[in-house]
Amino acid sequence: LRGISSLNPAFFTQLPTPPGTGGGGLANAIIGTVLITLLAAMLGTPIGILAGIFLAEFGKGSRLALVIHSITNILIGVPSIIVGVFVYTLVVEPMKTFSGIAGAISLAIIMLPVVVRTTEDILKLVPNSLRESGLAIGASRWQVTLQLVFRTAKSGLLTGVLLAVARVSGETAPLLFTAMNSPYWMGSLTEPTSNLTVTIFNYAMSPYPDWQAKAWGASLLIMAGVLTLSIISRLAFREKDQTE
Repeated sequence: LRGISSLNPAFFTQLPTPPGTGGGGLANAIIGTVLITLLAAMLGTPIGILAGIFLAEFGKGSRLALVIHSITNILIGVPSIIVGVFVYTLVVEPMKTFSGIAGAISLAIIMLPVVVRTTEDILKLVPNSLRESGLAIGASRWQVTLQLVFRTAKSGLLTGVLLAVARVSGETAPLLFTAMNSPYWMGSLTEPTSNLTVTIFNYAMSPYPDWQAKAWGASLLIMAGVLTLSIISRLAFREKDQTE
């Protein structure tokens, strides 16, 4: 409730103002968050789905499947700040600058194990009789997987991707080491990029009431976004159950 008063038109359309001056908004942080999250999803989703398909359909019992499972388990248990430090060393240091791209890579790494596990679990729920029917009419394994199994499981896969996006929406630590922050409009994703979570961290720690109010508003906005993604994923999964 403390954040509702901050969610006015200026909050969504204006840049931040200096502390103590009042007014302004977090439009740059909202745009930066959306772009970083979308890029992270574009990076993490295809890799995660392909890895999940391999584990569920082609790699059962193979050494590569064991390696992928091990990496997935490690990534799930690694603190997000460690991912941020890793990407800082791998991307930020060579580029000599913080950037939205580095932030997206760090979030994609955090998303990856969620997408892999969800894809594998959802595909394993598809009845084997469907695969056998496809193979019986002469279709290849890849044709059966993509045209039958994948289509049958698409609602569940969408749910997994949305949950992965919701998982990274509130991450602060990796973005502190990668995207950092900026009080200006973003020129490109190759420069420090403003985002809501780091802005919340900075504003909440400040002694200025107007900044603290904006931090509450940004927190409420993120919570609303995560809740929306969760509802959409539930509806998608419910639709899948009804069609079955």
